[in-house]
Amino acid sequence: MAQLKKVVEPFGEVNVHTTSSGKRKVVATILMEPHKEGAQTGIALDGSGSMAKLYGDGEKPGFLASLFGSAKETHNEVTPVAQKICSYLARKIDADGGTTCIYWAVGDGGSQIEQVGDLTADQAEKHVFGPPRSYGTGTQLLPAVRYFVDRFRSAPWGFYVFITDGELHDLEEVKRYSTELARQVSAKQRKPLKFVLIGVGPDVNEEQMEELDDLDTGTDVDLWDHKLAAEMRLVEEIFAEVVDKNARISDSGRILDPHGKVVKDYSDTGMTAYLEFEMPSGADYFTLEVNGNRIHQPLSDMATAPASQMAS
Repeated sequence: MAQLKKVVEPFGEVNVHTTSSGKRKVVATILMEPHKEGAQTGIALDGSGSMAKLYGDGEKPGFLASLFGSAKETHNEVTPVAQKICSYLARKIDADGGTTCIYWAVGDGGSQIEQVGDLTADQAEKHVFGPPRSYGTGTQLLPAVRYFVDRFRSAPWGFYVFITDGELHDLEEVKRYSTELARQVSAKQRKPLKFVLIGVGPDVNEEQMEELDDLDTGTDVDLWDHKLAAEMRLVEEIFAEVVDKNARISDSGRILDPHGKVVKDYSDTGMTAYLEFEMPSGADYFTLEVNGNRIHQPLSDMATAPASQMAS
């Protein structure tokens, strides 16, 4: 399934797949803040050497550049993203009111982690997420994943965000570990958890992110999601795949095709935050009609749709 990048509110995620009959299968979620009792949260920042510029840790200017004021300014692009996500998780999601923060991909081979500590929302909003003590010479994600999984093994639910700028060097190992972890969660040998990769900067390998996002574990457990920081409208988008399929958001609602024909009617069952339906071949968009609103969502990133009509 293709995950659309251009998603209109209130959708969190929209996936579209063309069936063998030519119809377009749509799986969409309504963006909702999860409320999980006993939830533990964490944020892990890539500490590999390629992150230096994003931390604002550029090369020191030479003598002439300093003398004539021609040195390039550097900006810490990590701090605003980390502050927003870390404080949100601590304030809204974490059962203890503190989000665990670490650096990953540090040290020899990028195989180590560096602990920052548990930050409250107020602390996170003021914290400068600068570079780690020791940049890594590789980008290995698995140690960070294991850190959260092992530390919060008994937590009823875990939600962990990993920020990175580039390419993972241990993707296959992460996929194998994730597959086994998903099977354990499916068999109720482990508590549920969710991982989100967030890409920052211009050199993110989104293909790798999509590989994890679309990982087939042979179970119904979906461990991974991914986002690009530059494309995020709201912090809540990190919860796009954290949906209770039974949570009703409205007593009724309808999905319409571009001609106004009803594709799915939720009047009898009520509408949940998880929507699954098929659109006719050739349709460029669908319309969600709920609570007096008509929300038009394109079915591809190249397609256009009329402006949504919201109830006054």
